[in-house]
Amino acid sequence: MLTKRIIPCLDVKDGKTVKGINFLNIREVGDAVELGAQYAREGADELVFLDITATNEKRKTLAELVNRIAANINIPFTVGGGISSAEDVSVLLSCGADKISVNTAAVKNPALISELASRFGSQCVVLAIDTKYTDGEWYVYLNGGRIPTEIKTMEWVKQAVELGAGEILLTSMNHDGTKDGFAVELTRKVSESVNVPVIASGGAGEMKHFVDIFEQGKADAALAASIFHYGEIGIGELKHYLTEQGIAVRP
Repeated sequence: MLTKRIIPCLDVKDGKTVKGINFLNIREVGDAVELGAQYAREGADELVFLDITATNEKRKTLAELVNRIAANINIPFTVGGGISSAEDVSVLLSCGADKISVNTAAVKNPALISELASRFGSQCVVLAIDTKYTDGEWYVYLNGGRIPTEIKTMEWVKQAVELGAGEILLTSMNHDGTKDGFAVELTRKVSESVNVPVIASGGAGEMKHFVDIFEQGKADAALAASIFHYGEIGIGELKHYLTEQGIAVRP
């Protein structure tokens, strides 16, 4: 049985870890390097680092910070934010990233997914999707959730996987930061429609939410931020709970 993964997310702005609610009201919560090292010690399976202002402010992801984080952890590490070329990816991988996450640039230029998959391998390419439920449909949003599109999320997921995306990082903007639970139904639909791992993101508030997203949502991994940043749930504590619920996780 494949084990389910627990992934803390570090949303970084100007080198500091921040968190918001529904992608708004951003506030600082700590040092990215220190938090990354702490989560690795606590038993996180992977780490995701997203430079949330990189796309919006036309900046490249901070390679130096990636280097510092990678030097302090011993678990797989995904980096995203402002990545728009194979050259960007080369820099980040050389700095210690294991995988990269693309979002806005991939929507604007879907061929980028194929290029990256061909050059670095599909296992390295994580497609991040920020999606919002509006007028009875889930739509893709760009630039850190600031720009709506008319692209339907389910259609984009399938197209991206066909192009070579090796993993989907699915964030529900409606659920993000609310702590009311993940977007279970949406995640299940996505998981059942593609043959690559799906990471659910947005809405984790209590341990049962992780059971729901794994059992009902069919997610391969669950990503969370504030509950870990504020010490509301410990990673070891969460994994023990999941094991008791019959869900396979790594120690």
